[in-house]
Amino acid sequence: MAEPTPASFARQGPGRAAVSGALSFATVGGLLTPGAEFIRGGEADCIDLSGVQGADSAGLALLIEWLSLARLAGRPLRYDNVPAQLLQIATLCEVEPLLTGKDG
Repeated sequence: MAEPTPASFARQGPGRAAVSGALSFATVGGLLTPGAEFIRGGEADCIDLSGVQGADSAGLALLIEWLSLARLAGRPLRYDNVPAQLLQIATLCEVEPLLTGKDG
């Protein structure tokens, strides 16, 4: 079995961050805290997902958790460049509007 691509969270400037690598059960644990600190620190605005190279339901759960933390902190948060694989999982789970910011 191939090793998952290491995942990373990088701040890109005021209000922006990027996630890259695989968002899977094996990798998302290391991303929860950096993302939560970004959000709780008042820096949350946009997280770019263009570097995500694969995802499973754990990746979707991570993104939903970050949205929940942002709402609790009263901060806006959106995702840019959500990969098709994540959108498919989100659609199946009926939570796509959470990732896209679009109703229905």
